[in-house]
Amino acid sequence: MSMTVDVELKKAFTELQQKMLETTQKVKLADIQIESLKRSRQRADLTTLEIKALQENTMTYESLGRMFIRTPIPIVLENLNTRSVSCAEQIKSLENNKAFLEKSMKESENNLREMVQQRKEKQEK
Repeated sequence: MSMTVDVELKKAFTELQQKMLETTQKVKLADIQIESLKRSRQRADLTTLEIKALQENTMTYESLGRMFIRTPIPIVLENLNTRSVSCAEQIKSLENNKAFLEKSMKESENNLREMVQQRKEKQEK
């Protein structure tokens, strides 16, 4: 009987360990994406500040692939604001997802600890 319990515990232990590894990788990926979006948002905000300092009749150009299109300042500012808001929303979504993953990882760790504790208790009996 104890052999079957050990096999079951070992199988569950490896499954939980695999889940923890996958969750850790997903959290690291979310961190990388969040940092990238923060940099993109910061770049858009700094560009907005610089463009607001220009005179209204200044010619501005936006890149579109490998070419530049002449764009009025109000439209450039609107595009930058849209990009900044979009980045902020994506950051919030990723942070919520990351929090969920971290919670899931904590639960997995607790399950592993509980399983090891049960294994020790059964071996002592």
